[in-house]
Amino acid sequence: MRRATLRGPILALVGWSGSGKTTLLTALLPALIARGLTVSTLKHAHHDVEPDHPGKDSYRHRLAGAQEVLLATNNRLALFCESKGNDALDLRTLTARMAPADLYLAEGFKSAPVAKLEVYRASLGNPPLWPELSDVIAVAADIEERTSPLPFLPLSDIAAISNFILTWRDRRLRVGPPS
Repeated sequence: MRRATLRGPILALVGWSGSGKTTLLTALLPALIARGLTVSTLKHAHHDVEPDHPGKDSYRHRLAGAQEVLLATNNRLALFCESKGNDALDLRTLTARMAPADLYLAEGFKSAPVAKLEVYRASLGNPPLWPELSDVIAVAADIEERTSPLPFLPLSDIAAISNFILTWRDRRLRVGPPS
């Protein structure tokens, strides 16, 4: 697979819990990769997640005070970093730590100042986020919205959503620095 040499733009998938952000992201990845892109992802969790487990050496390293612990196997790397504040949630800082990619898809990060694709399910009974979030560029929804100034894409149409993302990405790369 081709490796990206430049950092592509960041697009955050946002929406209410249960709206299908993870399902959409995991469906988009193969579609975008098949189009020749290298894509990296970032996930924001609102609760304290412990990806490392008590008793493991890497956990013991962190517990002893290491600021960062890199766990390496033949198949993958995991970098555990202790963060003591919200600056750990800055997407540009996070992507700077990652290998270059043609596109970064972030799940969550609703308050980050980056372009957003809202995942919306009317059946959840929650209001859409796009009227309150000025950086939402489109909505992938299970309904058609006729009053929105934003593009509404069928949530089940992965090809249409992928095409929209590719067009947006290409436009961002022509206009200026990625966001």
